[in-house]
Amino acid sequence: MAKVELTPLRSWDDFFPSSDRFAKPDVKDSAKWTNRVVSNLLYYQTNYLVMAVAVFLIVGFLNPLGMFTAMAVVSGVFLGSVWAGENRAAIGSFKRQNPTAFVVIVMVASYILISMLGSVMVFMSAITLPLALIFAHASFRLRNMKNKLENKMECAGLKRSPMGILLEALDQQEENLQKIQSFLEGKRKE
Repeated sequence: MAKVELTPLRSWDDFFPSSDRFAKPDVKDSAKWTNRVVSNLLYYQTNYLVMAVAVFLIVGFLNPLGMFTAMAVVSGVFLGSVWAGENRAAIGSFKRQNPTAFVVIVMVASYILISMLGSVMVFMSAITLPLALIFAHASFRLRNMKNKLENKMECAGLKRSPMGILLEALDQQEENLQKIQSFLEGKRKE
C-alpha cells in the first residue's frame, strides 16, 4: 500500500481560473456530479484545507470556547459514525447503499448536539461555511486531465492522501475504481 501524502498546493490560476473553467453541474445526472466533486476534492484537497483553516482560525479567534465545543462534538459524531459503520452490519449496509444520506445524518446529529450545547452559530460559521465553500468549488470547477489522472491514481491505490482516506471512510469513492484497487492489491500480494 502506498504511503499517505498530502497533495501539493495548487496555484491560484489552477484553483480559481477564469470563468470558462467553471460550469453549473448537471443535477439530473448525480453520478457525473458526484464524480466531479470527488475528483476535485482529491485534486484540490490542500487548497481546500488552507481555505478551511483560514475560516476556522478567524472564527476560533472570535469565539474560542464555542469553537472547541463544536470541534469536539463533530469529531465525536464523525468517529462514532465511522465506528458504527464498520462494526454494525445494518449501519454499514445503510452507509454503502445511501452514502449521501449517511453524511447528512452525521451532519444533522452534529448540529443537534451542538445546538444543545449552545454553540450553533460557531458551528454554522466555522464548520459549515468552509464545507459550503469547498462543496461549491468542487461542484462548479470543471476537471482537467491532470485532475482526472490524479483521481485514478488515488482510487487505484497507487497514491494515498488524507482526503482519499476520508472519502473511503465515508464510502464516497467510485465503485468501479475500488474494484481496480482490489485487483491491484491482489496482484501485489501474488
